Amino acid sequence: MSEAPETSGQVSDAVRGNWVDHWAPAWARPYLRLSRADRPIGTWLLLLPCWWGALLAAGQQGQFGWAEAWVMLGCAIGAWLMRGAGCTWNDITDRNIDGAVARTASRPIPSGQVSVTGAAIWMALQALVAFAVLLSFHRAAIWLGIGSLTLVAIYPFAKRFTWWPQVFLGLAFNWGALLAWAAVTGGLDWPPVFLYLAGIAWTLFYDTIYAHQDKEDDALIGVKSTARLFAEATPRYLLLFQMLSVSLLAVAIIAALSGSANLLALVVALGGPWAFGWHLNWQMRRLNTDDAAMCLRLFRANRDAGLILVLFLAAALLLAIAAFNSAA
Repeated sequence: MSEAPETSGQVSDAVRGNWVDHWAPAWARPYLRLSRADRPIGTWLLLLPCWWGALLAAGQQGQFGWAEAWVMLGCAIGAWLMRGAGCTWNDITDRNIDGAVARTASRPIPSGQVSVTGAAIWMALQALVAFAVLLSFHRAAIWLGIGSLTLVAIYPFAKRFTWWPQVFLGLAFNWGALLAWAAVTGGLDWPPVFLYLAGIAWTLFYDTIYAHQDKEDDALIGVKSTARLFAEATPRYLLLFQMLSVSLLAVAIIAALSGSANLLALVVALGGPWAFGWHLNWQMRRLNTDDAAMCLRLFRANRDAGLILVLFLAAALLLAIAAFNSAA
C-alpha cells in the first residue's frame, strides 16, 4: 500500500502526528522539515537559556513589564527562526554525511525533497526575519546576536575535527542566556556568564545522550562525538556535567539575586537548580546507551528539565517584584 499523502517524505525521527506532516501545505512541508519544525525539541533547547537569562535579569531588577515580556516573546520567535536557519545550514554542510546515516538519510536534502540552492534561500529568509526581531532589542543584545553567527557557522564542522562537537553546540545553543540578559539590562555581568557556562554543561549532558543514537554509523564514516569518546564511561561523564550545570546555575542565581532580592525569592530561585538536577538524575537512572529509542526519549525530556528552572525563576521573580514594590 502506498504511503498516505500527508506523511509522504516524513523524516524518520520526526515526532509522530506532528503538525507539519498532517496540516502544513504540501509545498511547505520539505522546508519546514528542513527547519526541524516537525521536531520542536531543538527550539525549546535554544529558547530555554534565553528565558533563564531574561527572568533572572528581571528578578535582579525587581520588575517585569512590557519590555521584558517582549524580550521573552521575541526570544521565542527568534529561537524558532534561528534554530530553523541553523538546522538548514547544518543540513547543507552535512548533506553527504546525512545520506550515509540511517536516521538522517530521510532528511529533505539527502532524500531529494529540497535542493541545496532552495535550502540556502530558505536559510537566508529565516535569518533575515530573525534579524528584524533582534533589531527591536537593546544595542548590546543586537551585537551579541550578530556575534553568535560565528558559532552557528562553525558547529556543523566541529565533528570533523574534534571529539567534542557538543561543546561547540553548547556555545551556540546557550548564547541566548547572554543575549536575553543584555536585552533586559542593557549590558552583561557575571550572572549571565555563569548561566551560559551552566547551559554548556547541560548541552554536553543531553547531546551526549542524543549522539549515542548514531554511534555505530558515526564510527563507520569517521564522525566524532562525545558519545564515541566516552563509550562505556558515559554515565560518569554525565554525572560530572550534571554536577557542573547545577552548581553553575546556583552560582548564577546567588550572584544575581543575593544583593537585590529578598531572602525568600533567593531560596525559591535556588530550588530551580535542585529540581533541575533531580530531573537529570531521573534521566540517568533510565539511560541505556544501546537503546536508541530510549536515548531519543531522554533527550527530548530535557525540555521539561529546562522548564522546571523557568518555573522556579518565574516564581522568584514574582516574589522579587513584591519585595521591590513594598519597599518603594
